[in-house]
Amino acid sequence: MNRSVFLQKSLIGSSALLLPSLVANAQQEPAKPAPIKIETVQEFVRVSHGNFARVKEMLENDHLLLHVSYDWGGGDFESGIEAAGHVGNKEIANYLLGKGARYNVYLACMLGHLDTVKNILTFNPGLLNSKGPHGFTMLHHARKGGETAKAVEGYLVSLGAKETRIDFYAKA
Repeated sequence: MNRSVFLQKSLIGSSALLLPSLVANAQQEPAKPAPIKIETVQEFVRVSHGNFARVKEMLENDHLLLHVSYDWGGGDFESGIEAAGHVGNKEIANYLLGKGARYNVYLACMLGHLDTVKNILTFNPGLLNSKGPHGFTMLHHARKGGETAKAVEGYLVSLGAKETRIDFYAKA
């Protein structure tokens, strides 16, 4: 028996031994929950702009809302953390981050995380005037961050950041 034949037979034999356990594991995987109703997603994102009590209530009732996004039309997706970010709502943003929400560069700008913003823009300078939810740029988010984000705002301006909102539907 040559090496090629040996390897083929070994693989076939190994596969036969593994197949029952693979089938058993596939059968044991829990079913995914039903999709979240679109009206619930829209409400969660809407209240994440400024209704902290309702955000907490909704998230306590359904922890899966933490990562949902709503499409306001034309691919303008927004999550709860992004809603809090572009209006400068640090209370809701920090709460959602504490629950495990996804962190992004726009949020870093609003929260005044200058080192994070510098690292990201050093890695990819083309993001400077990129569009976040509703076309809001990093500069917009930094301005919404108030005093704690002034250093980020100054840094973005020094790099040539332009408008704080870019037409979402315009071609890049």
